[in-house]
Amino acid sequence: MNFHQPLISNRYYHIYNRGNNGDNLFYNEENYFFFLRRFDTFLSEYLDTFAYCLLPNHFHLLVRIKDFENEKITLRKGKQTLVNANEIVSEQFRRLFTSYAKAINNQEPRTGSLFQKNFKRKEVNNQHYFSKLIWYIHANPQSHQICNDFRDYRYSSYERILSDKPSKLFKHEVLDWFGDKDIYKKFHSEMQSMKEINELIIED
Repeated sequence: MNFHQPLISNRYYHIYNRGNNGDNLFYNEENYFFFLRRFDTFLSEYLDTFAYCLLPNHFHLLVRIKDFENEKITLRKGKQTLVNANEIVSEQFRRLFTSYAKAINNQEPRTGSLFQKNFKRKEVNNQHYFSKLIWYIHANPQSHQICNDFRDYRYSSYERILSDKPSKLFKHEVLDWFGDKDIYKKFHSEMQSMKEINELIIED
């Protein structure tokens, strides 16, 4: 199964990465929020985020790559000007991981790589599966027995999608996929079969 397919404009992806050798990425509550702020700084210009979940040693994202061609999105890398969506988004993830790792290495203190070298991604090319993939991402903490009810977990987008507070999260589109907030909550309250989306699920 190809977990490292190229990232293409206007396409949706399930993205995953974990700590190097399974080590923790997040050591305290502030680390989770710092990662989200760094993610916003490095990636919000290049992709749209629909769902996320941060767990102690890994994270999941559901994103859409922006329209690089029509929006003429570029990135400077040394003397180069990058124009390819895959190169730009991959470079920005690398910068995110480097920036975050430096902060954590100073905090702990620790040395060496914090993240696995290559983040995994799978294209989501069927909107029929979006709802189940969002459920899967949100349900991860409960699946890993980190909490009793994933709806109470603080470091996922489950509750933020329901909030009326302004956010760069594309929560209105998420609720449109489900129908409305009540259907969204009902869907998340039920156990879902993952057979249909096995090809989109990324775990080690």
